[in-house]
Amino acid sequence: MTPELFAEIGLSSALGLLPALMDTADARALVLAICLQESGLEARRQMGGGPARGYPQFELTGIEGVLTHYATRDHARRLCLALDIGPTGPAVYEAIEYNDVLAAGFARLNLWWLPQRLPEETMPEVGWSQYLQTWNPGKPRVQTWDENWNRAWGAVA
Repeated sequence: MTPELFAEIGLSSALGLLPALMDTADARALVLAICLQESGLEARRQMGGGPARGYPQFELTGIEGVLTHYATRDHARRLCLALDIGPTGPAVYEAIEYNDVLAAGFARLNLWWLPQRLPEETMPEVGWSQYLQTWNPGKPRVQTWDENWNRAWGAVA
């Protein structure tokens, strides 16, 4: 999947189901950069047989975090119901692998609980920091972040 196609189909549709306040260029770019960092928009299931699913590579614990956090739980429930998916960890985990709208929506919601503003285009290092804080990747690869950041911003600009 190309970044442009994911932004147009998955991300735009997801943001249309979430409060308008969540739809910013900064949010679109950071979600897309994270998806590129996590899966390259090529792997819907974690390589090597790991537990992560969807282009943002959510594990069950991350999904359950979005479903239960006070800042995201109501939005997550409404998103699930709009997509006819049960708002439970196992149901979302099963669906998120092939439902790009759900995956993009949960990725946006996973950033919503951050107390600080999302980074602007000129702030890739802040994007990296927020990615580490929200995704807690097991093997972070800082060497690919700037390229993914630039690709993401190019796709949403």
